[in-house]
Amino acid sequence: MLAFVLPLFGMVSAAIAPLQAQSVVTLIVTDPLTGIAMSGYDPVSYFTEDRPVAGRPDFEFTWQNVPWHFATAANRDVFSRAPEIYAPQYGGHDGMGISRGFVADSDPRIYTVFKQRLYLFYSAANREAFLLAPDAAARTGEEKWASLSRQLSVN
Repeated sequence: MLAFVLPLFGMVSAAIAPLQAQSVVTLIVTDPLTGIAMSGYDPVSYFTEDRPVAGRPDFEFTWQNVPWHFATAANRDVFSRAPEIYAPQYGGHDGMGISRGFVADSDPRIYTVFKQRLYLFYSAANREAFLLAPDAAARTGEEKWASLSRQLSVN
């Protein structure tokens, strides 16, 4: 019976016009359940504290159609004046992945600040690979992000 049915699927699928694939990966990495950038971590805290600090919903700021949370009103205000300085590079996608030419989510607890820019990573191994040659990885990442980012959907 299976030998009879399988050829029918081939005819049906050939009759259906192919659909264009759409990006489900967004320009800025957000928590899939809440839609909050950086899983709610305060991006300014990476520059001012010894570790990332969770933000609070009452200190929220929307940038690039994405809500960002902050630990304090002061951090929110600082970010609102210069978000491109404090927001993670490559929309929060894995810094080493971008440098290698592919898009991957990141874990905001795995990061580095290099030349006053925040880079997030999918894994500690990717962060270590980035840190082996950070200038080259950042430069290559910038070049590749220019084309990769055009394929991502806006949040």
